Amino acid sequence: MSFLTVCLNPTLQKTLRFSSIISNTVSRTADHRLDASGKGINVTRVLTQLGKRAVHLTQLGGIMRPLFLSFCEQDGLSVDWVESESSIRFCYTLLTERDGGVTELIEESEKVAAGTEQRLLERFDFLLEDTSLDLKCLIISGTKAAGFSDDAIPLMTRKAKEKGLRVILDVKGKDLVESLQYSPDIIKPNLFEFASTFAPNLVNDHDVIINDADITDYVRSPMLDVVQKYGCRIILTDGSRKIRAAEEGSYFDVGIQPVKAVNSTGCGDAFTAGLASALEDGAGFREAIKEGIRCGAQNAALVKPGVILGYSL
Repeated sequence: MSFLTVCLNPTLQKTLRFSSIISNTVSRTADHRLDASGKGINVTRVLTQLGKRAVHLTQLGGIMRPLFLSFCEQDGLSVDWVESESSIRFCYTLLTERDGGVTELIEESEKVAAGTEQRLLERFDFLLEDTSLDLKCLIISGTKAAGFSDDAIPLMTRKAKEKGLRVILDVKGKDLVESLQYSPDIIKPNLFEFASTFAPNLVNDHDVIINDADITDYVRSPMLDVVQKYGCRIILTDGSRKIRAAEEGSYFDVGIQPVKAVNSTGCGDAFTAGLASALEDGAGFREAIKEGIRCGAQNAALVKPGVILGYSL
């Protein structure tokens, strides 16, 4: 059996580690690395490290494409891609050892060329029909690059469900809302993303406005409403704080054991991979969440984003 992972916003991730950063001064470091990344690549890398067979589908373009693909080859990843004529974006992680800080600087994507979405959906259909892959699970992660329509992710969700695949969505906003009608098996927005969509009275522009101690009282009901209406399960992540989850007739929390974080970039993706891997191995929902937490914690302890095996700068 194997997994199909999809992300429509590939990234080259530059990780730099400093003892500290002082504003308005020059900061230099010899500790840095560059990796293929983006949420879908991170999920694929962790699935691969867990011994699973995974194929990643994305769009690629520009002069950095050979470098991106070479990094994927070094990591043993199977990547299927279509031409987008869109340069791969760079994102940056700044690690500061003195205060344990992790700062992410995100470039917005370039607009993909006309015809990219059609090519990608055709390739998606081809992979769904490839019986040699023995696909069992589709995981769609992250935001879309500019130029993709609002139909792309819901359409892939529908087609995968029609083929009998388990579908896990780590998306937000309209991509999530429009996909729910096709009953994905699990949705995994973070707490802020879920509240922004289904309980907007609980957020301002940047954060949840309810105290941590009271959040459960406010999100339990909308979570169970979504579960009942769409027949899915929900997992809400909230950084290093507890997981909130719901399935038919049941809401529960799962605590997270604090770990000394080196780099939290990709922890949510490692969680998704661990969750999906455990479910395909026959674990129950709660046990699969615990495996996701384990993988997320392993990622946090390492420098390279989206891994559970040791990497240093």
